Amino acid sequence: MRFKKLRIYFTLFKVTFSISTFTFGGGYIVIPMMRKYFVDDLKLITEEELMDMSAIAHSTPGAIAVNIAVLVGYRIAGIIGAIITGLGTVIPPLLILSIISVFYKSFRDNLIVSAVLKGMEAGVAATIVDILIDMWQGITKEQNILLTLMAPAAFIANYIFNINVLYIIVFCAILCFIQTYIYSKFTKKEGDQIE
Repeated sequence: MRFKKLRIYFTLFKVTFSISTFTFGGGYIVIPMMRKYFVDDLKLITEEELMDMSAIAHSTPGAIAVNIAVLVGYRIAGIIGAIITGLGTVIPPLLILSIISVFYKSFRDNLIVSAVLKGMEAGVAATIVDILIDMWQGITKEQNILLTLMAPAAFIANYIFNINVLYIIVFCAILCFIQTYIYSKFTKKEGDQIE
């Protein structure tokens, strides 16, 4: 039993450390990688759990990558898992930034490094589009009209009408709260009728 726990801790650290080391672009890039390892390969969490954790990670203060890693670690192995995945996510950028800061002037003027970073921008954009498509498919699969229309409406409100994102988030949260309240009342009445 103890060996099994140690193996899970090591797996959590190894996966989050490698994701954090080799992905560039922040939390939006980490989510598809978490899906690949924790949902598809290791089957330690479900797709729905990951999407729920992603929503929580986006709404809490701090770096999205660290937030979602801690939530996944906590879900799989409790407090110790959260600490391990947090460390696995924080250590690589800390080491990389420490090295870069020492050699900053050399990196800044190097044409090869500049070209590599430009290439990474394109890869990050493609990965963000991929996660958006996956999330959109998940929303439409639920066949919830409000959630299906909310994403394009929020985009139009912000991009075309320049409405502050904070107002959009609060408005969408209120709509979801109302929908959940009505849905819970409706299902409760159905349950009472069945009895």
